[in-house]
Amino acid sequence: MGEIQNEEIDIKYEEAGLDERILRAVSEIGYEVMTPIQREAIPVMLDGCDLIGQAQTGTGKTAAFGIPIVQSTDAEDESTQALILCPTRELAIQAAEEIRKYAKYYSGLRVLPIYGGQDITKQIRSLRGNAQIVVGTPGRVMDHIRRHTIRLDSVSTIVLDEADEMLDMGFREDIETILKDIPREHQTALFSATMPKPILQITKEYQKSDAVFVKIPAKELTIPLVKQYFYEIPKGMKVDAVSRLLDYYNPKRSLIFTNTKRMADELSDALIGRGYFADTLHGDLSQQQRDHVMSGFRNGGTEILIATDVAARGIDVDDVEAVINYDVPEDIEYYVHRIGRTGRAGRKGRAFTLVVGREIYKIRDIERFCHTRIESRHIPSSKDVKASKAESVLDTVTDIAEHEDLSDMISLIESRMFDRELTSLDIAAAFLKKAMGSDENEVSDADFITYRTEDRKSRKRAYTERDRRRRPGSHDGDSGKRSFNKKKIRSKDLNADGTVKTERKKPRFGFGRKGKQSFGRDR
Repeated sequence: MGEIQNEEIDIKYEEAGLDERILRAVSEIGYEVMTPIQREAIPVMLDGCDLIGQAQTGTGKTAAFGIPIVQSTDAEDESTQALILCPTRELAIQAAEEIRKYAKYYSGLRVLPIYGGQDITKQIRSLRGNAQIVVGTPGRVMDHIRRHTIRLDSVSTIVLDEADEMLDMGFREDIETILKDIPREHQTALFSATMPKPILQITKEYQKSDAVFVKIPAKELTIPLVKQYFYEIPKGMKVDAVSRLLDYYNPKRSLIFTNTKRMADELSDALIGRGYFADTLHGDLSQQQRDHVMSGFRNGGTEILIATDVAARGIDVDDVEAVINYDVPEDIEYYVHRIGRTGRAGRKGRAFTLVVGREIYKIRDIERFCHTRIESRHIPSSKDVKASKAESVLDTVTDIAEHEDLSDMISLIESRMFDRELTSLDIAAAFLKKAMGSDENEVSDADFITYRTEDRKSRKRAYTERDRRRRPGSHDGDSGKRSFNKKKIRSKDLNADGTVKTERKKPRFGFGRKGKQSFGRDR
């Protein structure tokens, strides 16, 4: 297996030997310079070699396999020549739409997405109309293969997109069956964010020995337009912390990530109970429910979408202003996937991570892996939140006052001022208070501050206690004096005045059985 080392070189699409029709389509889309994964993968795929591409979401890998597939497909041959497998319906649709853009000027070339949740009879009718490029989920593709509505006889290229996610979702058996069923010599390209052992097993068994491995360094995976912060808080106050962040920053559209489906549902219920427009996206939803949730998030009816990592793979919304990691991701690389949902298309974004206890060490690991800096912040105070809410309301009403005719409203307010002996400031302040909403869910700032102070004290006590237990001898908790294990006192242990000598053997510092040096404390 050959590996391509990534270099910092900008290559334009015109320099890659692409068909004029593709260059025209790419130009209309607005692409100018290839991303690193495109720069390395496109030539390999055009040469017909097997490929393993390690790249994250948002690095342009759909074009990395989509462009060479379009160029290599014979539009006059109506048989299925390329098969692309994706883990979710949303990703299949998204990939198909993107590939259609590259094939815009290829007359007669059809790209068809097939997936679960859609009437299979409609898909069968579409397949009868012939599609040279099929993009689908493994389960539905297998269903069509069994029905003989998809034939693999002419397939010359197969792509496994987000291979690690497909394995996590239990598609390994389907994938291996599909790979075994392709009768003719073909090219196999696999794209994955991570390279766990099961992925490597598939590459070894189903790819040629000279497959090319392309890996994009982690430093190219972070997003410079995203400001990243973390907050140390107690576990029981996560919902309060999220509420503070949402109220203070007031993002128009935000994504919150949890590690489990159960936590996503619980958080959604809690936020809805507090008056937020929130919804949930996870694997237990039916396809119809997923479509409804995503529609609400895209059109602005849902301002906050709470999702698990696998479910969020199909989310492709450019104007997400903030990402909140309600739970620190279990896999470090998921952090990159999550924050990549904001700061897109040249926009700025924010990523907030809530940290409990020893999870602070995970933040340090993320910083090392991603070559980034995550800044420590305090949860905004109630005073800060109120000031932010007031500023937002005042900005809105100032805009109305400057651009709209308010003469009728002014008459009504003047009438009420004379009737109730109120000033205009009294009425304006009352309107502002009403617009800012109730503080019934507000928690005390001291709850956050007390936790941080006492938590550090408890950690210090814990470390002190641990060191005490590991030292030779022990401390008397009442007197603070050191007492030693009782042993027989010999004459040579006594001073001239009859008192016991205080000198004792030094703690043993040396090498243990494994050859590692021990320093009398946890390392």
